Amino acid sequence: MSIGLTNEHTEIEDKIARQVFESNYISRDLSWLQFNYRVLDQAKHTSRSLFDRLKFLSITASNLDEFCTIRLGSLYNYVDYGKDRVDYSGLRENPFRSLLLSGIRKFVDDQNEYYIGNLKPYFEENNFLIADYDLLTVEESERVDKYFSLTIYPMLTPMVFDSYHTFPVLKNHQLLFGVVTRVNGETNNNKRVSFIQVPGNISRFYEIVRPDGKILFVPVESIIRKNIQILFRNVDIRSVNLFRINRNQDFTLEESEDIESNFLEELRRKLQTRKSGRVVRLDVQENADPWMLRVLKIQWDIDDQNIITIPKEGLLDFTGLLQIINHTDFKDQRIKGGPTVPPASFPELGTRDLFEVLKERDILLHHPYNSIEPVLELLERASEDPKVLSIKITIYRVSKESRVTAALLRAAENGKHVSVLFEVKARFDEENNLREAKRLQKAGCFVIYGISSLKTHTKLLLIVRQEEDDKVIRYVHLATGNYNEITSRLYTDIGLLSTNEAYANDVSEFFNVITGHSLPSTYRNLITSPRDMRIQLCNLVQREAENARNGNPSGIVLKLNSLQDKELIDELYTASQAGVPIKLIVRGICCLRPGRKGLSENIEVISIVGEYLEHSRIYYFHNEGEPKVYIGSADAMVRSFDRRIESLVLLGPEILKKQAMNILRYNLKDNVNTYVMKESGDFTVKEAAGEPPFNVHKEFYTVTREIIEGVKLF
Repeated sequence: MSIGLTNEHTEIEDKIARQVFESNYISRDLSWLQFNYRVLDQAKHTSRSLFDRLKFLSITASNLDEFCTIRLGSLYNYVDYGKDRVDYSGLRENPFRSLLLSGIRKFVDDQNEYYIGNLKPYFEENNFLIADYDLLTVEESERVDKYFSLTIYPMLTPMVFDSYHTFPVLKNHQLLFGVVTRVNGETNNNKRVSFIQVPGNISRFYEIVRPDGKILFVPVESIIRKNIQILFRNVDIRSVNLFRINRNQDFTLEESEDIESNFLEELRRKLQTRKSGRVVRLDVQENADPWMLRVLKIQWDIDDQNIITIPKEGLLDFTGLLQIINHTDFKDQRIKGGPTVPPASFPELGTRDLFEVLKERDILLHHPYNSIEPVLELLERASEDPKVLSIKITIYRVSKESRVTAALLRAAENGKHVSVLFEVKARFDEENNLREAKRLQKAGCFVIYGISSLKTHTKLLLIVRQEEDDKVIRYVHLATGNYNEITSRLYTDIGLLSTNEAYANDVSEFFNVITGHSLPSTYRNLITSPRDMRIQLCNLVQREAENARNGNPSGIVLKLNSLQDKELIDELYTASQAGVPIKLIVRGICCLRPGRKGLSENIEVISIVGEYLEHSRIYYFHNEGEPKVYIGSADAMVRSFDRRIESLVLLGPEILKKQAMNILRYNLKDNVNTYVMKESGDFTVKEAAGEPPFNVHKEFYTVTREIIEGVKLF
């Protein structure tokens, strides 16, 4: 019987695997899991310090949390409400749920296997240990017990679930204990389960420095487990079980005309539902009580596919490792980026007035190799400059202590007109953005809280300055990345600074669109969504295909975070079949299937994952030797084309165009951080083929104008 069931199960899995492979499109979610494996691979680079390897392991854990709460959560919106859904792979919602959960479980198993076998053994030689309570000396145990009594114990609240108490709402992404008990003296054998939430506002590890300098990191869950009897006096504890959950946090805001009341209240209400969204994933430490698991499965309507068992030698929630990774004693063992260099288009950075330079020429910044300081300096100077009349900006994410919002506050206090479109729907930054937006509004800024059901993802800045002779000059900044000085040191992004009237007119018109009711007939240098970005990009691809059919030179290079839109993918397939050489640099999700005979033989896809997070978007079209090069905020995704306000800007000056083309050339040349996508959707490490190492995350610090001038992609 069991052999027959196993064979049947294998046949079903084989059928699903065939169906997934036969599709001309790759599942967005399965592609994302492949991306997270590339991040996990960074933790396996033994050339890195242990702390940098742990950093990448931690990133995979936070990535997976977001994936489960949003993408798996979104899938459950279909499953729970009986809505039809067909994935790009061709699978319906329930078979795809099984496939996706199987992939998630395997990934977590791989995380823990590598952590236990290849990272944990090197803790001691790096002068620290993650030490459970049982490894402590008597003196150390006394210190830990005192910490429990004075700090942890007063914060703990056991929440019993039985016939007299309702099932509690347990927090998302937080360590939890399920304690199964039986009251002493009761004649029956009725079990009860009580839940304890580990406080999220204390450190994950209690730190002890031994006389030899070694640091012990004692997990808070180990401390609570050792002292848990104090919370259950005169009660028979049958089992103590550690677990953690991901809840569905995917929601869509309904369109509202009443911004001040309905919209903001709807947003706040939706944020509250995140605390009680349906459970989609349960991580539990091994040997968990079967009776408790049955209770959880019934209460949360989950099954064994949702449950992931974590070995005791592993760690529940690798994001907690950040306390160790960022510890001051180990800061010298982390990789540091090189010192920033002046951009090729602004070699005299730091010696000339930026306002004056921008009257002469445009500047293209490439972060983190070029500092974001010129943008911050421009904004901060504008906030104080009596000649500046107004500032307009779109904000998607900012840092906690943001120089950007501080400058805007000063500008408002100095009597300047300040308009801020603050996107309060930026995922997981909603609360911070609401708080910052309210501060700006109170200071007198004109604040727009997003545009109805659309997300404003474009990155634009417009400064209006009255110069001599009553001449007004508009300074604009168009970028691929957020106005966030912290992430600008970690993400690769591009920003254009200009006083060019064509750019200024386009940006002014676009601000009128997103803050008012203007509907311009055309832009000179901008492609925008949700209006016409998809069709214009498809037209550019079609033009390359037509050139190839006519025997003319052609070529396409795209650098994106994600490629998912079917219409654009189909155009790329058609262009490939016409003979257009297509090179795609896609960091994360790629739903296009490369190298398939008769479909995409002329398409190559690579992914660069390394020390910096690749975030810039560049669209290059050969255009018979007169390249069209766009940069901007938009990925090639349905949401970017249909549900977001995005912009791409056409680079005009030859040096800026070549600078962007050189970014593409270097990415294609990299043989250190590059993974090559196969027809199956899997990725393999790019082989150096006897060439010396070429690491884009180092080489961009040494780019010269001469190198840029000689760039050629085809």
